[in-house]
Amino acid sequence: MDLFPSLPLADWIEDLVDWLTNADLIFDSIDALIAWILTALQTVMDIIPIPVFIIGLPLVTYFFAGRKIGLTLFVFVGLFLIDNLGFWNDMILMLSIVLAATIISVAVGIPIGIWMSKSNVVETIVKPILDFMQTLPQFVYLIPAVAFFGIGMEPGVIASVIFGMPPTIRLTNLGIREVSSEVIEAADAFGSTSSQKLYKVQLPMARTTIMAGVNQTIMLSLSMVVIASMIGADGLGDIVYTAVGRNDVGGGFEAGIAIVIVAIILDRLTAGFQLKKKN
Repeated sequence: MDLFPSLPLADWIEDLVDWLTNADLIFDSIDALIAWILTALQTVMDIIPIPVFIIGLPLVTYFFAGRKIGLTLFVFVGLFLIDNLGFWNDMILMLSIVLAATIISVAVGIPIGIWMSKSNVVETIVKPILDFMQTLPQFVYLIPAVAFFGIGMEPGVIASVIFGMPPTIRLTNLGIREVSSEVIEAADAFGSTSSQKLYKVQLPMARTTIMAGVNQTIMLSLSMVVIASMIGADGLGDIVYTAVGRNDVGGGFEAGIAIVIVAIILDRLTAGFQLKKKN
């Protein structure tokens, strides 16, 4: 016999969602903004001819990721393989989702991280929220994304942002807090204002840590690609999801290799920028 009645938590959540769906103007505006970002990213990447892309990105990787010949060859061969397998357009769609989610995560996450670094109270409040965002099963993010934004690429971006943003916030906060107190005292001694200390001292010195957070955000956003395909997000993730439903081992393996190649390229590029800035 239960000593206490069961809490109608599911009913409360549904009531909250029903109440939030009344704010159609807000959600429609967010949806339009995400759609614009996706379209802009796809347009830019589609403008670049495939041969130029296959040759140019390895050169970018060479100059910004440590001048490593092996990595440069890997990027060239990997992109060539993706095009050869017929996954180029799907890769562009997947990249547009990942990059859009990263842009939004950075634009929102870094200011929140700065705010946390300036206030212990804000840090105390935000940290449990970040823990909740990172530990909640990824599939759960699809429910509110569909409820508020329907089916398609946009809810996939929203789910990726929610799951991928916490590292950017955490490491921005950590990087700024780790700036030496002696450096801050020297800036104060020279009469720096709060904004001058932030933009000319703290953010430049925390740049390596912040870039590490951006790197993790990109990787987490990429991990949402296959899951987001369940709610209509196109790209390589959709091919993998379809292959699972059809028990197409070969097709799923091919798309999986393409995703791994893209993940390695993005990881090495962001890590290369991080090291370059550090040096």
